[in-house]
Amino acid sequence: MNIHPYVLYIIIGGMIVTAIPRIIPFVVLQKLALPKPVLQWLSYIPICIFTALVMENLLVRTDTSVTLNGQVLIAVLPTLATALWSKNLLATVVIGIVSMAIIRILWLG
Repeated sequence: MNIHPYVLYIIIGGMIVTAIPRIIPFVVLQKLALPKPVLQWLSYIPICIFTALVMENLLVRTDTSVTLNGQVLIAVLPTLATALWSKNLLATVVIGIVSMAIIRILWLG
């Protein structure tokens, strides 16, 4: 396989541009002692992001209305139960991915 250097430079540049905004805040915040209210506020960020991702896929806009995506709705149920029971983000994400995979396999028949 032969990759043109221009394409390789674009891929490396994309990696750098994507990594910098993720790494710099982590490094800077690791060395700072944040006030307790800020830490408490930041603890809600994963929940907000998770909710936004779920709602984006759960609600489907049609020409005249907004409906629910049946596959996603079915996958949300065990995922939500796992989230409420375990309070573990990793377990919740894994259950959500596995649930969606199984539903898509069964849905396609």
